[in-house]
Amino acid sequence: MDLGIAGKKAIVCAASKGLGRACAFSLAREGVEVTIAARTKDVLEATAADIRAKTGAKVHAVACDVTTEAGRSTVLKACPAPDILVNNAGGPPPGDFREWGEAEWLKALNNNMVTAILLIKASVDGMIARRFGRVVNITSAAVKHPIWNLGLSNGARAGLTGFIAGLARTTGKHNVTINNLLPGHFETDRMRANVRFQAEKLGRTFEEQMAQTKAANPSGRVGDPAEFGDACAYLCSAQAGFITGQNFLLDGGAYPGTL
Repeated sequence: MDLGIAGKKAIVCAASKGLGRACAFSLAREGVEVTIAARTKDVLEATAADIRAKTGAKVHAVACDVTTEAGRSTVLKACPAPDILVNNAGGPPPGDFREWGEAEWLKALNNNMVTAILLIKASVDGMIARRFGRVVNITSAAVKHPIWNLGLSNGARAGLTGFIAGLARTTGKHNVTINNLLPGHFETDRMRANVRFQAEKLGRTFEEQMAQTKAANPSGRVGDPAEFGDACAYLCSAQAGFITGQNFLLDGGAYPGTL
């Protein structure tokens, strides 16, 4: 399927590795000119070179921290009129809420809620004026099915979800859609860190806990980031203009609910 987005311009945040990287790859394969942002310059540049080599797309690498005002300004200067915005930021660390003070909560809210809102604010009116826009926020399966040791993530990402639920209903008539992708267990550094934390808590080896994680999923495995990237690309497609304000759970069937 031709997704109808060749020649569009995209910003993909936290795109040097993991799910952000996968989204950038999938968009680039569709002919999108991609600006990727992340904090670690050498890893980011390597990712940009890999995407260029494998897709032939134009890729701009912007080393910055989008959770800061300076970082957001830098990436928006590099791509001032994005047609596509993929919001993504590393999740806060796991732990017990008794260990977290105000500083930890404010950091989580800034990184996983406020940053996405401010990037949308900076981009959405231009999308409306051009009569095309796609915003995809990478949140977490924890929005749908809270994870006990990820309280900072549960709270911050749920806050973003509530904000998007209202905003998305005001932009759809302009062909600007805003949706959330909720990843479960995908083979990323973040996922491996969480598995390691659980293994230590339960007195298991990392390998034992990883095997348990895979066995517990109805699919019998964890997700391939490329699968996630392709789902993101579809939500950014011309064909997805009637989909907005939705939360798409990609977790191999782990969530046991009907709705």
